[in-house]
Amino acid sequence: MPLFTDAPVSNIPDLSAYDSQVIDVASTEGIDLTRKLAAAQDDLAVELSVLLANLKLADQPLWLTPSPNLANVVVTKPLRLWHIYLSLEMVYRDAYNSELNDRYAGKRDQFHQLAECAREKLIQSGIGLVAEPVAEAATPQLITIPGALPDGSYFVTMAWVNAAGEEGASAVPAAITTSGSSLQVQPPAAPEKATGWNVYIGSELDAMVLQNQSPIDVGTVWQQLTPLATAGHRPGTGQNPTYLKPLPRVIQRG
Repeated sequence: MPLFTDAPVSNIPDLSAYDSQVIDVASTEGIDLTRKLAAAQDDLAVELSVLLANLKLADQPLWLTPSPNLANVVVTKPLRLWHIYLSLEMVYRDAYNSELNDRYAGKRDQFHQLAECAREKLIQSGIGLVAEPVAEAATPQLITIPGALPDGSYFVTMAWVNAAGEEGASAVPAAITTSGSSLQVQPPAAPEKATGWNVYIGSELDAMVLQNQSPIDVGTVWQQLTPLATAGHRPGTGQNPTYLKPLPRVIQRG
């Protein structure tokens, strides 16, 4: 699962999956869906920060000392649903304010209630937290080097690993074409908590497979000089929560 601070919690296709009319409404009313997604995430960040600040230190395991912050938060299903419904509520709020159309008001109120339900589910089930958060990797740089990989196009992604062996979310893949050569993968600067990284390569986007047998040291490049592994671990979406913490009900949203 990705971290809350990795990237937008949900995207435009997610909104469309829960409301098939939202793209048409946004186009008609001149609403920027990307900005609404960002605004909803900002709202969630404020609420989650207050909720986390109110967690009692005595109720936390030792590895979460001091109190966790947004960097420790994992995007669980209730949190993703909260973001989707809140984003849709904001869209239809703007649409109603523009046209004073009762149909938009009904949608606004519907998604407001759904957002409240998702928030309540998050409070009941607990917020997902990780002890050693590993940020989503940025896309690595690829170059060709002398070697004898089969000629063709290759897709490459990477993920950072922490000291516990937990892997963060994989990077947006890069692509490279070789001809009488091999390839080298240069990772970006390592984030805090990263102690190594994994590399995934494949001849197709959905066929990328882990190539290293153990995490590669931070600051070390990877040279793919041998034939690709074609079976094994695939790129992941991030860390699973190591702890679920029920949240105090300290914010009443109107």
